[in-house]
Amino acid sequence: MNNIMRGLDRRRFLAYGGAAAAGLASAGLPWRRAAAAGTVYFGDIGVGDPGGDWSKYTAETGWDVNLVAFGNAPSAVLNILIAGGGTTIYDIMNIVGGMQKPLVENDLIVPLDTSKMPNWEKNTYIRDYLGAGTPGFNFIGYNDTIYGVPSVLQGDTFAYLPEATGGPLDSYGALFDPKFKGYVALEDNYTTAGQKTALYMKSAGLATINDPADMTPGELKAVIDFLIEKKKEGQFRVIWSSFEQSVNLLVNKEVYVMDCWEPMVFVAKSKGVDAVYADPKEGYLLWAMAAYIVKNERRAPERLEAAYALLNFLLSPWYGATITGSRGYMTNPGVGEYAKANPGEFSAEQAEKVAAIDANVKRKFEQGGTWQNRWPAQVELYESEWARFKAA
Repeated sequence: MNNIMRGLDRRRFLAYGGAAAAGLASAGLPWRRAAAAGTVYFGDIGVGDPGGDWSKYTAETGWDVNLVAFGNAPSAVLNILIAGGGTTIYDIMNIVGGMQKPLVENDLIVPLDTSKMPNWEKNTYIRDYLGAGTPGFNFIGYNDTIYGVPSVLQGDTFAYLPEATGGPLDSYGALFDPKFKGYVALEDNYTTAGQKTALYMKSAGLATINDPADMTPGELKAVIDFLIEKKKEGQFRVIWSSFEQSVNLLVNKEVYVMDCWEPMVFVAKSKGVDAVYADPKEGYLLWAMAAYIVKNERRAPERLEAAYALLNFLLSPWYGATITGSRGYMTNPGVGEYAKANPGEFSAEQAEKVAAIDANVKRKFEQGGTWQNRWPAQVELYESEWARFKAA
């Protein structure tokens, strides 16, 4: 077990391990009985749920899906699998990719046989954005081996409320603008908030940073020192740590500018809030989700087959169009045509929305920015420096 895991305290163990236990309880059945009934346990960070509708998958396979949501921070994911007994609970973990190194080194996931997923070859986005030799490959592969299925792709920025900011915002500098002092929130994650800050500081000439995705100790210290200075000035209202918390911050208008994921803006809009996801001049934090098969040598062959079928389902046009429309992510190239060709499932308005979102995320990848790094070379230093920021 690595130093990151040894450093996790009991409170975090109870919080994340408890989430897994709660998920089993919500199934209403003990693990053995649920397995016999044909249920695939699907761990997810809260954005891979197609509105609870797994009926198409169930109709194809006879298996049900029990989705259990949990945190996305790298240490939290490792804690669930190693300390929380996740290897005996989950069949699939659907998280932001790029964590193959610690997952493989701790023997927690298995290499994928892509021939068992017919939709893999149909997805040209995998080839174009995540192929071998591209920065995106690091989100699904490790040492030339594929471990993760890219269920979604996205470029992240920040959200804002135009009524409070006085108009559109086009720079990460808004997160640190004194006129929004006390009405800004950051995510509790150095791979998102920390890296976006580095991208901004590099672009604004506030620090010499070669690669915001993989900083040297000196570069990282400069970023954390900057964040601590802003924190002490009262710039940040809160450092958020859950999907629900961040949505509530927008809906209740407790913050005007927030480092966050685009699905949170979609939820806020559905609640009548005029929230906007920014298009910053510095570029985007590019990333992909990766669905991994959790290693469990006691898993029955038929359960492994059901897990592969679920991974293939995540690459299907119906699932992709549903997630694209509800979350704002790019999923697979068949979503627009599928939504348009199936008016019984997607209205004309929904089909147009799906096609527009797909095109917009493509634009983000073409414009570029920085690829998120879930496991930087100095990962333990990242952890300790982020802890220094939070404790300041």
